[in-house]
Amino acid sequence: MEKRLDISVVVPLYNEEESLPELTAWIDRVARENGLSYEIVFVDDGSTDGSPQIIARAAAEDERIRVITKANSGYGDSMNRGLDAARGAYIAILEPDDIMYPRALEMLVAAAEDADAVIAKGNFDLYWSTPQERREFFEVARAERCGVPVRPREDPFIFGQKPSIWSAVYRRAFLAENGIRFLPTPGAAFQDTSFSFKAYACAERVVYVHDPVLAYRQDNEGSSVNASNKVYCVCEEYAEIERWLSAEAPARFGADAAARLLRSALVAKYDSYMWSYVRLAPQFHVEFLERMAAEYRRALDAGEVALDDMKPWKRANLKGILRDPEAWERANASYATAGPAGRALHYLKLGGPGLLLAYARNRLGHE
Repeated sequence: MEKRLDISVVVPLYNEEESLPELTAWIDRVARENGLSYEIVFVDDGSTDGSPQIIARAAAEDERIRVITKANSGYGDSMNRGLDAARGAYIAILEPDDIMYPRALEMLVAAAEDADAVIAKGNFDLYWSTPQERREFFEVARAERCGVPVRPREDPFIFGQKPSIWSAVYRRAFLAENGIRFLPTPGAAFQDTSFSFKAYACAERVVYVHDPVLAYRQDNEGSSVNASNKVYCVCEEYAEIERWLSAEAPARFGADAAARLLRSALVAKYDSYMWSYVRLAPQFHVEFLERMAAEYRRALDAGEVALDDMKPWKRANLKGILRDPEAWERANASYATAGPAGRALHYLKLGGPGLLLAYARNRLGHE
């Protein structure tokens, strides 16, 4: 009988030559310190630098490392190939330039096992390596939420958080049984969005872990999206979520639960769209806001979401965008590059001290 493999770590990569030495050092450390049986599944998306040679050497030296090579087809297809190849009881996802902390996988798997949960989700650190190294704790789940299993359909706070799929482990059988996969859109981005939403929507038991499990690199986080084929990637992810909630969720969870999930998705969509907006090159701002306004008008008219479902400062922004996307862009040209302090001034101007106070409280409380 084949020995149980505790976890498969899927690592998608494309031209990650500079990050791989640090990653292979992490693999060496895991081999020494980790109590789990594991495999590392590299999925090379047609790299043109020295990445293929580096991971081939690593695989030759360690039988726990497996390599899948393919022509360039995008992140979603790479992740689906990794899911198909994985053999562990659990699956973890690691981006090549992030830093998984020692014992993180053991901690997440133990939490899932103890809670009989299909997902164990940890907090993480934001990490900058330049101009000087620093870390900032990012608390997805507060301490009082952690350690007790929940059903996200009944406790939906996770739908309003960043997907951050790489700070969790997922029971492989659960993903397979529910057909949870990535959109294989060529050259796209944001492809963790629909995967994450479906996973939490289907999960009967999820447990949160308060300790940070990973350092999420921020050095390139603010880079602009300049390619026209990436402007609407986040929209395609939400179109898939809405399709799934309409076509499949009612039969799985009942019409009322599906409607509640759709409302959660549409509230979360605002954050995802604005996060995308501030990263777009300026020439794409107005057309993106126009699409955002059209989608929200349709959802509001259908009664799928209400403006009162939004937090006050988000509601104020969305009202302006719905009224006239181009005028909102002209009046708020600095919003995309303002940062938290600049946006605080934006909300002060938009709604006075009350709106600013609500925004500030949210920033401090995170949830």
